Amino acid sequence: MRATLGKVFHVSAWSWYTFLILSLMAKDADELPAGMFLYGGPWKYLTFLNLVLQMVFFGLAVLNDLLEMGGKSTARLLLLSRDLLFSVFAFPVGVFVVLIFWVIFIYDRQLIFPASLDDFFPSWMNHGMHTLVLPILLGELLLQPHTFPKTWMGLAALGIFSLYRVIWVYLSVGIWVYPMLGLFSTPGLLGFFLLNMFLVILLYHVGKVLDRHLWGELFIPKIKFSTLSTSL
Repeated sequence: MRATLGKVFHVSAWSWYTFLILSLMAKDADELPAGMFLYGGPWKYLTFLNLVLQMVFFGLAVLNDLLEMGGKSTARLLLLSRDLLFSVFAFPVGVFVVLIFWVIFIYDRQLIFPASLDDFFPSWMNHGMHTLVLPILLGELLLQPHTFPKTWMGLAALGIFSLYRVIWVYLSVGIWVYPMLGLFSTPGLLGFFLLNMFLVILLYHVGKVLDRHLWGELFIPKIKFSTLSTSL
């Protein structure tokens, strides 16, 4: 019963994220405040990248569900890819987006989601981008165990990518992806970035602890990430 529910859940989550991304891509950028999609369009925003990340993860989960009865090597590779994507990227980044958005929104929404955007992004779309991500990820934790590898390099790469993405846009066109970043001094900006990286790493460990608490060691697939390639 749980396995069947998990498969239905994966298809539903993938369908939802696909619909949400297509809905966002169909929006007329000319209706947005000037400069919001300048240089990189929606792809420079972590919120949009996170939606794509969630869609890719659940698409991979659906593929794994469909091919779980296939060859041993294929099943192990898909399981590795699914768990690596979930543990290192989908869970910590997804929860981070939800937490950081609503903390800043409650403090001063003009810093991250001005009222002028309400007409362009209706309430259902805003919550789809910044709220529903969390319960969907928790649902995934409840329905299926995952292997959390010791991927400090992956976490470091994630932090460096996020930092590079923001600075690259600023150096290229002279604007911050998020206007609130322009309010920081140089030391304050560095501290803010370090705090964000620390929070993402912390969320990785939170996901790992929750997974072990829900499933225990006995239910965790015994896959050695470093030696998988030798068994393919």
